Amino acid sequence: MALLLKVDGEVERPATFSFADLASLTDDVQVRDVSRIDPKRKGDAVRLAGLLALVAPKASARYLTLHATRDDFHASIPLASVREQAILIYRLADGPLPESAGGPLRFYIPDFAACHTSEIDECANVKYVDRIELTAQPGQDNRPHDEKQHAELHERKKK
Repeated sequence: MALLLKVDGEVERPATFSFADLASLTDDVQVRDVSRIDPKRKGDAVRLAGLLALVAPKASARYLTLHATRDDFHASIPLASVREQAILIYRLADGPLPESAGGPLRFYIPDFAACHTSEIDECANVKYVDRIELTAQPGQDNRPHDEKQHAELHERKKK
């Protein structure tokens, strides 16, 4: 069983999920064909809210920190702002989301601007996610803070 995702921190039931685990989640948690939400995206996803129901966040959980070990990228965002709308893209065709498409998981907020918070921007849509950590306070976050840093980040990722 290849591990795709670890969910821990301020949760009652820390868990790890394989591709098979995510694929076997109930239909109400699945998002089939994410291109229906965003024509630029492909694959299938699971709803963040459905995944969180499995790990039971503690009342103290206020932030969700996304960790992408592959490129040492981390983003910490307010949980309440994304809990109901965010998805995790995990499948392309019949297999796991390939790294070339942002796998093992790609965290995606369909309309990040609707979150109405300065803590959620385009860089909160994180590729290569392999861990979600729930915390009471903001967690590790190395997103760019200005346009120059943002441009440099995307230039590095092209190489």
